[in-house]
Amino acid sequence: MAGRINDEDVRAVRSAVPIDSVVSEYLQLRPAGGGNLKGLCPFHDEKSPSFHVSPAKGFYHCFGCQEGGDTVDFVMKVEHLSFSETIERLARQAGITLRYEEGGYNPGRQQGERTRLIEAHKHAAQFYVDQLQSAEAEIGRRFLAERGFDQAAAEHFGVGYSPAGWDHLTRFLRGKGFTDKELILSGISQDGRRGPIDRFRGRLMWPIRDITGEVVGFGARKLRDDDNGPKYLNTPETPLYRKSQVLYGIDLAKREISKQGRAVVVEGYTDVMACHLSGVTTAIATCGTAFGGEHVKILRRVLTDNSRSEVVFTFDGDAAGQKAALRAFEDDQKFAARTSIAITPGGMDPCELRLAKGDDAVHQLVEDRSPLFEFAIRSFVAQHNLDTAEGRSAALEESAPVVARIKDSAIQHEYAVQLAGMLGILDERFVVRRVGQLARWAREGGGRQRAGGPGQRGQQAPQQAAPPGPRGPAINLRNPAHHAERELLKLALQFPALVSPAFDAYGTDEFTAPPYAAVKVAIEAAGGAALADDGYLIRVRDCAPDDTVRSLITELAVEPLRTRREADEMYAGEQLVKVRLAAADRRIDEVRGSLHRLGPQAAPDQQAAVQNELWVLQQYRQALRERGAAAL
Repeated sequence: MAGRINDEDVRAVRSAVPIDSVVSEYLQLRPAGGGNLKGLCPFHDEKSPSFHVSPAKGFYHCFGCQEGGDTVDFVMKVEHLSFSETIERLARQAGITLRYEEGGYNPGRQQGERTRLIEAHKHAAQFYVDQLQSAEAEIGRRFLAERGFDQAAAEHFGVGYSPAGWDHLTRFLRGKGFTDKELILSGISQDGRRGPIDRFRGRLMWPIRDITGEVVGFGARKLRDDDNGPKYLNTPETPLYRKSQVLYGIDLAKREISKQGRAVVVEGYTDVMACHLSGVTTAIATCGTAFGGEHVKILRRVLTDNSRSEVVFTFDGDAAGQKAALRAFEDDQKFAARTSIAITPGGMDPCELRLAKGDDAVHQLVEDRSPLFEFAIRSFVAQHNLDTAEGRSAALEESAPVVARIKDSAIQHEYAVQLAGMLGILDERFVVRRVGQLARWAREGGGRQRAGGPGQRGQQAPQQAAPPGPRGPAINLRNPAHHAERELLKLALQFPALVSPAFDAYGTDEFTAPPYAAVKVAIEAAGGAALADDGYLIRVRDCAPDDTVRSLITELAVEPLRTRREADEMYAGEQLVKVRLAAADRRIDEVRGSLHRLGPQAAPDQQAAVQNELWVLQQYRQALRERGAAAL
């Protein structure tokens, strides 16, 4: 049975790894004001950033889908790990040796499955690198040299070699303590007649890393004629490796992609190497599959996808390359970024282009890109006989939806005019109107005709499924009537010293929105704002009665204050007074109601008691208005 990780070590891991450094491995973060950062949420698709990170508090919260938590929660959710696997991963990153309650300092097989598979891949990658220097690997070194890659290039990309024997790597990893079950599950080995054997044999090996730099799979290139397998063989689908969710080179390219606001998508491992060595350090590639929706999500987060960013696809000029380009165009609307295409000359890929014409030619290939929608328009028009009225009509119906998809309305109009010229239609206004009609229908939800892509003429747009409702607190919590309560709770969570000790003396009934009252109760249960320390927010979240309140606490701990100035005692005092004044006003109304219900026939002492309470409340309200926080 697996040992439990020591609680003290868990706390050490939580505090040792800054949340912004962890989150920035997965998405680009930009300043959001008040010391917070923001980016595109990794848990749902969105056009503008609503995912906020508070480095000071160690929490994140998405104001779009309501996901939130601390560093551990983030890694668990984004990587689909268990709690123990997450702690083990973060501990490795922080250099912390974990203690297990039942297993001393050597967890061994007590580590989580994913952690074990990551370790196996790490050892396998180094094994392949070491084997590249062997005599047997001369054929692999020659392959690289013939394509312009020296030893330094191979080391930079971690290229290695898998020996031609049946089980060299399998035996090596067994010696490292990995079980046959783990080796099969990882995809590194496969079942043989007498037990596990190496999956990759006698091939040049590229490690495939996830966005954080962990090796999760391999791509293997055939080198010998007697190898009956495919030219490229990749790791099969495993708990670590899903080809639709990885991009080769993303670990090396992500920072430059973010910095330059541009990603260059190529078709193979050697193309990524050629681009990077030529100075195009934003190049990435898919791994044995077409570029698709999951790849889009990865890129959008790294780009901080907006109209100023760009995705450049490079394809060969042959028929297969054109087909791939049109498939990529189908995902154009999933980007806010501009999408472009760079067609390699003479059917050469970037690796061949670099070898034939040098680094500058590869760089120029990307610089000479053209809009992807222009390529798509010309491709669709070319499929029809424009010498006939029927051909021109069919070409218009297939191309006009493409023009309608252009995001910039001015450019859309210009290309509508150009489309009329391409088709030989003299009435330009007819084409412009048709494009405008399709664009309008698309904006209105596609109710009449789908302005999507090729082969969709005249189809009814599919009904959009209603998006799921927010899982967090009701939207009416943002009603202006609750602003002061919300702001005060944000201060109590983010800057507790500014509102203490007054805040802790406030009653739960001073928070009129029930979820806000629940947050106040959680703060009280955690010891109050006056006892805030490094573990304060964790304690408050742990005291929440359910996930809804826990999510609200995280949201309030991350959400910026409603002020442009720095949070200070004056601002905190203003919020304390606003909430207390509102509570005093409510109580005054209640007492007036009581006095009215008593009527003139009430006992004098009873009337006097109520009138006295009313007088005291009115005096207190007046003091709050005149003296502010000093009257609390």
